[in-house]
Amino acid sequence: MGITPAMLVPAIVAISFAAGLNVYATAATLGLLARFGVFTLPPDLHLLASPWVIGASLLLFLVEFFADKIPVFDLFWNALHTFVRVPVAALLAYGAAAHLSPAMQAACAALGAVVALAAHGGKTAARTAVTASPEPLSNTALSAGEDVLAIGLTWFATQHPVMAALVAIAFLAVIVLLARAVIRAMAGMFRRPRAPARART
Repeated sequence: MGITPAMLVPAIVAISFAAGLNVYATAATLGLLARFGVFTLPPDLHLLASPWVIGASLLLFLVEFFADKIPVFDLFWNALHTFVRVPVAALLAYGAAAHLSPAMQAACAALGAVVALAAHGGKTAARTAVTASPEPLSNTALSAGEDVLAIGLTWFATQHPVMAALVAIAFLAVIVLLARAVIRAMAGMFRRPRAPARART
């Protein structure tokens, strides 16, 4: 089973969101699905099914599995991976759209990058909020949930792209709403209170 042209954009949205959460889990899942004949990768992404790429992705996923669950250190890890998750998501989208015109291919790459950046930003913001919590297991639970979501959403995107995209869009909507709430709260903190008007005599 492969992605039809009509399903390309939904698949890009879902897989890019997954890559924004955990790019190594996403790459490994795509490679394994292709390796076992569950999913047919686009020609320009056949490299993902290479045993070397799958092995490297699984190794890096294992490293991230532990690194991403250490409070405070995970913030530095996620900040560094801004320069990994977003570009890789763009490259995956670019390769998936290789059969389209150069302009459309670039648009797909931009879409993948924007979705991955939003997912990555939401993950980083949630992790920052949880790190401040004195309860140590919350960080581990959130990280594990992100890993499961990245793997599950990647698989779901290869089987039911539209439904997977709707799930990703729902998460994106939540991220946008939370970001607006945070911005408003910060703006309220820095807004100077007006001095009370003097009573006229």
